[in-house]
Amino acid sequence: MSEVSTRNSLQNQIREDYGNLFYTYKAHLKQYERLERKNKNIKYVQIIFSVLATSGIISAIFIDEIVAIGIGAVFSIILLAINLFYKDFNLISEMLLHRKVADELWLVKGQYISLLTDFNTLDISHIKTRRDQIQNKLYELYKHAPKTDSKSLKLAQNAIQNKEDHFFSVEELDKLFPSHLRWNPDIADETFKEALL
Repeated sequence: MSEVSTRNSLQNQIREDYGNLFYTYKAHLKQYERLERKNKNIKYVQIIFSVLATSGIISAIFIDEIVAIGIGAVFSIILLAINLFYKDFNLISEMLLHRKVADELWLVKGQYISLLTDFNTLDISHIKTRRDQIQNKLYELYKHAPKTDSKSLKLAQNAIQNKEDHFFSVEELDKLFPSHLRWNPDIADETFKEALL
């Protein structure tokens, strides 16, 4: 294999790795956002039922009605059921773990960008060494990372307008890269024009 062919193969592999990393990064962000929204909604429901239960009991003190006590008791039981159901869920720690993984992936994403930026100034052995270092770092990160669910993956896919799970067209990859790393000059020019407007 010629040096040019080897360099092209390496660059294609690194670009594909970057695309997969970007996809995973977005999936963890989407998982974080969904868990954050779910946690807020649970808290709002707990507050609402706490208010309803308390107001039912308080109104019973002032109007001395058995109905008010019954309503307060029903809301208290519903609140207890909600709390019991979610007591084993630690949404905040799971949410923060996905955010931490996304933050670490952001750093690795920058390392891929740097490698591709320096690509033409590096010899093949140095490119392979840096590629392997990044892949090993990703392996260690993925080994301990929580899994994302299918809904977050679909949201990530939609967010980056990806139509394939693991493969990207040149145009799709170009949209993920800063303009100086894009292969399609038309996309780079359009982005530059949009930035000026």
